[in-house]
Amino acid sequence: MTRKQKRLSVIVAGLAFLGAAAGLTFYALGQKASYFYMPADLATASVPPGQRIRLGGLVEKGTIVRGQGATVAFSVTDKQKSVKVTYTGILPDLFREDQGVITEGAFGPDGVFVADSVLAKHDERYMPKEVADGLKAKGVWQESTN
Repeated sequence: MTRKQKRLSVIVAGLAFLGAAAGLTFYALGQKASYFYMPADLATASVPPGQRIRLGGLVEKGTIVRGQGATVAFSVTDKQKSVKVTYTGILPDLFREDQGVITEGAFGPDGVFVADSVLAKHDERYMPKEVADGLKAKGVWQESTN
């Protein structure tokens, strides 16, 4: 093997390694991607059970039911549609009815959204951007003037 061929083979091997690393990175990121939906959006979207998504909206009044242990059931609404959610864990301190929330998880085979994380807004003027945009588009939420 000549010096030129050795150099070329090292360059080709390095490019193959970088290509494989980039491919594995994009594959791993694709597996962790979760799409954001509002409850009304789910009626037109085909989300198979088990696919991870983010579900956002408002916690519907009168739907919070504390179960056994740390299990909580509630509904997320955008004032047009509602989706039942179950969550096992400690809820954020600011989680309450009629407040903005984003849940992350997947639909179970029974059609109930099983959340593995729940995020609540942190004060009366903040709403997660995705939830605020979705509610504004439906004419449900207006920004406070304070």
